[in-house]
Amino acid sequence: MVCRVVVLDNAIPLFCAQISNFTIQQKVNVTTGVGWANGLCVGNIPAVGNFPGLCLQDSPLGVRDTDLVTSFPAGITTASTWNRALMRARGLAIGQENRMKGVNVALGPMMNMGRIAQGGRNWEGFGADPFLSGETAYETILGLQAGGVQATAKHYINNEQEWKRTQESSNVDDRTQHEIYAQPFMRSVMAGVSSVMCSYNLVNDTYACNNNKTLNDIMKREFGFQGFIQSDWSATMNTLSAVAGLDMTMPGDITFDSGTSYFGQNLTDFVMNGTISEQRLDDMATRIIAAWYYMHQDENYPNATVSSFDFYNPINREVNAQSDHYIIVREIGAAGTVLLKNEGALPLYKPKSIVLVGSDAAPPVSGPNEYSDQGGDPSGILAMGWGSGTDNFTYLISPYEAIQARARVDQTSVFWNFDDWNLDNAGNSVIGMEAAIVFVNSDSGEGYITVDGNAGDRKNLTAWHQGDQLILAVAAQNNNTIVVTNSVGPLIIEPWVEHPNVTAIVWANLGGNEAGNAITDILYGAWNPSGKLPYTIAKSPADYPAQLVTGGTAADILSINYTEGLFIDYRWFDAQNITPRYEFGFGLSYTTFEYSNLGIMKIKPADYAQMDLIQNWENGGATPVAEGSSTALWLHMPAYQVTFNVKNTGSLYGGEACHSYRPFTPIIPQLYIHHPPSAAEPPSILKGFTNVEVSPGQTTSVSITLSRYDLSIWDVVRQGWAKPEGTITFSVGASSRDFRLDGVIPA
Repeated sequence: MVCRVVVLDNAIPLFCAQISNFTIQQKVNVTTGVGWANGLCVGNIPAVGNFPGLCLQDSPLGVRDTDLVTSFPAGITTASTWNRALMRARGLAIGQENRMKGVNVALGPMMNMGRIAQGGRNWEGFGADPFLSGETAYETILGLQAGGVQATAKHYINNEQEWKRTQESSNVDDRTQHEIYAQPFMRSVMAGVSSVMCSYNLVNDTYACNNNKTLNDIMKREFGFQGFIQSDWSATMNTLSAVAGLDMTMPGDITFDSGTSYFGQNLTDFVMNGTISEQRLDDMATRIIAAWYYMHQDENYPNATVSSFDFYNPINREVNAQSDHYIIVREIGAAGTVLLKNEGALPLYKPKSIVLVGSDAAPPVSGPNEYSDQGGDPSGILAMGWGSGTDNFTYLISPYEAIQARARVDQTSVFWNFDDWNLDNAGNSVIGMEAAIVFVNSDSGEGYITVDGNAGDRKNLTAWHQGDQLILAVAAQNNNTIVVTNSVGPLIIEPWVEHPNVTAIVWANLGGNEAGNAITDILYGAWNPSGKLPYTIAKSPADYPAQLVTGGTAADILSINYTEGLFIDYRWFDAQNITPRYEFGFGLSYTTFEYSNLGIMKIKPADYAQMDLIQNWENGGATPVAEGSSTALWLHMPAYQVTFNVKNTGSLYGGEACHSYRPFTPIIPQLYIHHPPSAAEPPSILKGFTNVEVSPGQTTSVSITLSRYDLSIWDVVRQGWAKPEGTITFSVGASSRDFRLDGVIPA
């Protein structure tokens, strides 16, 4: 056996010594899961020689199918923080819990793009912009792997809806694929991700797990990915997927419990008869075990203490992995909450009376895990969606509990009405109250579960449980109606958003264990709202550029044509001059900020930079067609530094309530690029953001860097990244439509 040379620490030499005497069958075993429900974990690679095998386990927000773990805020909440430190801290905590439970490979993060506002699994991912999604994925992976577990970037690629996900072809042009959908996966590779999971769908009429272009050419050649590509569960379509770039089949059998496999004996036979080379098999096994060494999992790694198929197995309670992670859960829950409207109603300061209306304010009737995989109509607060992207709540704090605790301190009279359906009663219950807080939600999840006719994807973009009518009933009787939403994605809020008695809107996303505490922190000003929308909230569903594609017989392959191309989410709204209700990147604070003193300078390349390639790019040339061309250091190192000042021009929180809690106010400046007409790009493209903290009256200097990649477009003819011809400008501001400063990129 000849080992290939890759850059994975010292993992390859260790691997070569480990399996130099492995037989073909043993190498095949390294690539083939043991089959559905034939191990402790949701996916299992058997022990081979001295290699103990692998435990692969969901989910992107915690360790699934076990006890005594943390339920972290969902991906969409994390992206809404726009805070890299919190993104990484969450990843680290999830990684630590996976390691404590003996999980080798965590099946997350998820980074599909939220192309469809109704998409069932959008809440697992990081929003509708490739830069924001890519940066959140990057930080999450660094955190996960610092915690000791192998991370998995999924679902590669174009798995943007649940309906017929195994029988739909996402038809995407090359430029759109590179600039939009592949970018988060590229950033994952740059973060050193161990594994990539290919998706169920077809891409341009070829299944994603059998797609030579996306697996071998883009992922392994262009991105220079050195880890292993695994299939989504039963997404392997034939044995020759190994030639197309698939390295591991999961869970191993062709269909659950079939006892057959496209790898296993079939792969052994194909190698033995020369259909697939032994060199390719060596490469597959190398990638898998090298990742194990790369993460130092050969060094006293814990045994698996999860039991995915026997929830009552005592092994699930052998290890308590929670630590003090409730702290980061609560912080992200607050930082990921977006204040959309505030007419002086918030923060609350010792109100004499408040009333909580709506079941979303309450604890779930039958406990936090009343449905398997959370797959049911929520009877209380919605803190995660449904499907394999969930885990079991150890506990769940509802707004009812958290606000009660605060009311005890403030000596506030608290009333509640959790009945969503009796509108007359709801309206009458709020009369005379100082504040009426209405809680509504909207749920979705993975397509193997249907809830109230929602087959994973949402049927519509309205609040569940007649939430619109509930809000109107309350607003009709109380002139200080505060709306709190827990939603998997955008809602159409036109029926009530401009109602004169709706004085505040708090977009709380999905907060995990500490959801109620995080919401209360925002309502009372213990955390000054700093969250920003990771998608656009439209005035009408028809305003979005892409819609859910339904229909088809059991045998049909749906064609889903990405005709909007580069113009997804806010890019479409900008290009078509459509006014949204709330734009991408929007989010209010309890204070105000002033931007000034914009500057930009070129950064001299480091001595080790490839100056010939830099000069070629400066002259309009494209990156070469080579291994690792899209992740090359010279392309991504900082090339320009943008500087500006931000001043906190308001009072700290606009209220006395929280002066003693946080002595600063967080702000998220955003940077958008505007390409010249020759580039045929959307009007504005997010290419930078940062998180700074500014005390009242203080002015802080802020710096954001731009790389050559940030200023490039994908040239489909030359198959590389190139600087467009013409002048590139940029804007700095508070959202995709609130620019405060404008500048020009130096030639």
